[in-house]
Amino acid sequence: MSALNISKVFIVDDHELVRQGLRQLIEGEIDLKLCGEAANVSDALKMRSSLRPDVAIVDISLPDGNGLDLIKQLHSWQPQMRIIALSMHDDELYAERAINNGASGYINKQDSAQKLLVGIRQVINNKIFVNPEIAKRLKQREPNYIPCEKNSSILKLTDRELQVFDLIGKGMKTKDIAKNLKLSIKTIETHRRHIKDKLSLTSGTELVRAAIMWTLESQS
Repeated sequence: MSALNISKVFIVDDHELVRQGLRQLIEGEIDLKLCGEAANVSDALKMRSSLRPDVAIVDISLPDGNGLDLIKQLHSWQPQMRIIALSMHDDELYAERAINNGASGYINKQDSAQKLLVGIRQVINNKIFVNPEIAKRLKQREPNYIPCEKNSSILKLTDRELQVFDLIGKGMKTKDIAKNLKLSIKTIETHRRHIKDKLSLTSGTELVRAAIMWTLESQS
């Protein structure tokens, strides 16, 4: 009888209750082992070398940075590691971005625990795990695909612009966003201008209103 292969799993999420739930889920499986957990980007990057996980479950929204950026860094550092993006946001906006940044799977926080376990095992077997509609788009890369109306303009934003837009929607001012992302105020102002242009907004007030409404819709 061959020895059981046990895969090490690393959790990155800023909510203790979420980490606790994931911890209990993983510890209940004989072929999975929790090797560590982090609540932010900084700790995740510090811990990665010593942990050497087989799978990382990374929340898209983290307090000190962007989960998409972390996914990109982890993938660049250890390409053989499988990464699953975990998010409460609209799948259409984030799933393909996460895959393009190096993730092998995408799970919405509203999905079941069983679905997450299926996803973990699927990415361990070097497969992509996303919902069927996104999988279809990833395979076909339809050039004429038209996203749903409410997100069609948002999809024009780059990862960084989307991150800035999200922080604006959470009530953060330009200087606070710059501090949070470790960028200059001038850079954030440039991102704001690009966002306004892409979303056809004419003023800073319209930008803030649009960002707040989008954030509220994403969390509903």
